Amino acid sequence: MTIARTILDQLGGHKFRVMTGAKNFLDHGDALSMRLGRNSSNSNHLKISLNSMDLYDVRFSKWTKKFEEKSVKEYNNVYADSLVELFESHTGMYTKLF
Repeated sequence: MTIARTILDQLGGHKFRVMTGAKNFLDHGDALSMRLGRNSSNSNHLKISLNSMDLYDVRFSKWTKKFEEKSVKEYNNVYADSLVELFESHTGMYTKLF
């Protein structure tokens, strides 16, 4: 199982995809990136990377039509069990039904 698949499973897998409208998933080897649907943070791109301490670095950003990256917010050294909480608090979107 790849690191990117593990990250997606920790976020909620298929339920995460359906609830957030995430698409264009890309495996970077030690990271997973995706395009996000509309949310309260105005970010449309997410990249989650595994760092050398076995924790995650999470980067929310806004990509323009001219492929310029703007309004970047980064969170470093995030534990796997905190990924969903961080995503929900930053974007205002839920990752699963209760």
